[in-house]
Amino acid sequence: MVSKELENAINKQINAEFWSAYLYLSMSTWFDNEGLPGFANWFKVQFQEEQDHAQKFMAYLVSKGNKVNLMPIEKVDTSWDSVLKAFQDTLEHERVVTSLIHNLVSIARKENDYATENMLQWFVNEQVEEEETAQAMIDSLKLIGDNGFGLYTMDKELAQRSFTPISANASA
Repeated sequence: MVSKELENAINKQINAEFWSAYLYLSMSTWFDNEGLPGFANWFKVQFQEEQDHAQKFMAYLVSKGNKVNLMPIEKVDTSWDSVLKAFQDTLEHERVVTSLIHNLVSIARKENDYATENMLQWFVNEQVEEEETAQAMIDSLKLIGDNGFGLYTMDKELAQRSFTPISANASA
């Protein structure tokens, strides 16, 4: 079993992952309404990934003999001023999630819970990737600026993204 403190923190993380999923689903819908189905697809994949992250945490708690406590999901934004703003908000949000993951690692280290710390390393690495990806999208959008063809091209590229569950990833 993990400690009660760590169990509570992981349950809060599960809620944060589901909130993230809900946020990205909201962004996906906003992009669909803006006529950018590729961007909508990109955020739909983000939605699926966040759900997968929550389920990984849930499975871990259950495997350790702890209780999963699902909590209500807070309201999320439903519109953005621009495509760029949506990705800036994404980066800001991913930085918050990174700090939450780091907090979990700190608790696991404080408690000498090496198994939990080891499991969390996957999430530490995932957050590095999430922040890099969001920053790359921001950089691309800044280069595109007001170029409609550039946005159109990026939308077509993002339509190609597909979801791969964690379980299909050998490093999970």
